[in-house]
Amino acid sequence: MQTEHENGQLKRTMKTRHLIMLSLGGVIGTGLFFNTGYIISTTGAAGTLLAYLIGALVVWLVMQCLGELSVAMPETGAFHVYAARYLGPATGYTVAWLYWLTWTVALGSSFTAAGFCMQYWFPQVPVWVWCVVFCVVIFALNVISTRFFAEGEFWFSLVKVITIIAFIILGGAAIFGFIPMQDGSPAPGLSNITAEGWFPHGGLPILMTMVAVNFAFSGTELIGIAAGETENPHKVIPVAIRTTIARLIIFFIGTLFVLAALIPMQQAGVEKSPFVLVFEKVGIPYAADIFNFVILTAILSAANSGLYASGRMLWSLSNEKTLPRCFARVNKNGVPLTALSVSMLGGVLALFSSVVAPDTVFVALSAISGFAVVAVWISICASHFVFRRRHVQAGLPLSDLHYRAPWYPLVPVLGFILCVVACVGLWFDPSQRIALYCGLPFVALCYGAYYLTRNLTTQEHQHVAE
Repeated sequence: MQTEHENGQLKRTMKTRHLIMLSLGGVIGTGLFFNTGYIISTTGAAGTLLAYLIGALVVWLVMQCLGELSVAMPETGAFHVYAARYLGPATGYTVAWLYWLTWTVALGSSFTAAGFCMQYWFPQVPVWVWCVVFCVVIFALNVISTRFFAEGEFWFSLVKVITIIAFIILGGAAIFGFIPMQDGSPAPGLSNITAEGWFPHGGLPILMTMVAVNFAFSGTELIGIAAGETENPHKVIPVAIRTTIARLIIFFIGTLFVLAALIPMQQAGVEKSPFVLVFEKVGIPYAADIFNFVILTAILSAANSGLYASGRMLWSLSNEKTLPRCFARVNKNGVPLTALSVSMLGGVLALFSSVVAPDTVFVALSAISGFAVVAVWISICASHFVFRRRHVQAGLPLSDLHYRAPWYPLVPVLGFILCVVACVGLWFDPSQRIALYCGLPFVALCYGAYYLTRNLTTQEHQHVAE
């Protein structure tokens, strides 16, 4: 009898708490801690809150679609399997590579952001040195075992969640004068939110920043990726989806309200986390140092999730016979080592970005990653639309579905439209337009590569089977 790792199969070792924290860990990272500064400086306080509320709606719509699909068919690397089944094999292949790109590029921006954090304490050490250190740490965490990875991610994420709650409470106290400001100035109240008017640059910046907002929310869909390595997915996935979305909305909107109230629009940016800026203003000793450390663990946690996700995508592509077999091989701990090693290329991207131009390349990396994840979300909505329609056409009762997205077909259609609108918004922002210049040719390249390599990989798998 063959063991699971000889079969090239992953092990079902994740529990509910791992899945919830994996999803939160993927989300509460670079996007929330760094991108919010860019979004506040672009759209103003009220515009940022509105953009994130729309982003939360998009996430809810996409997760309802994904919930129904992943409970009906729990598989590792889920979205591309669904896309291949319901939208065509070439689309499935492209979706897998897009999601791989999302997290591999996000690894780059995460390591760069972690380097920014370390420069807060060690301004003389270049960012790229820290990138090398963190590449090694995250790779080691992923290589030992899935259970070890999930346990590490659980504690990483718990630190973040506790800190976000503390930030909302302390920041709220500073806004209304219960905690003094560092420079002795009066409590700002809501003056920074209204100082520049509700929408200082009009409505267009909200459209322009929608992909950055979606990038900040990306990671929720990790629940679908991890479904194939979860115990009792029928019970665990619906609970994970419900709790994750509720917590995200509370954390993001609460956090953004505090940030927008305490940081004037002109002072926000990406070179220093807006969270550290807030604690430098608030008169709590060592608060900025403590928070910088927490942000560092948060970003490394997001990188940890990202390497996991991108490695599993390559494993899944090979498992579906659209990549060479070497990517599907796993070690005795059930870890796809080759797939993880290739995905670590994102760390090299980080080194490149941190040496060339950290501030501008960081926004560009985030935009490319955001475009890729929104494209994946589009495929999830479209796959769900076709899945439910075929289920009904086959004469099967809806009661067969253990988790059903409400208000079909409104949920997948609205999710699809809002994601497309977000991609269109990229065109109007020169600093993010590179995402379209890189993203659209990448999609075309994937479709082309699928048809070129399909025959080669099929022959290789057939040869091995013989």
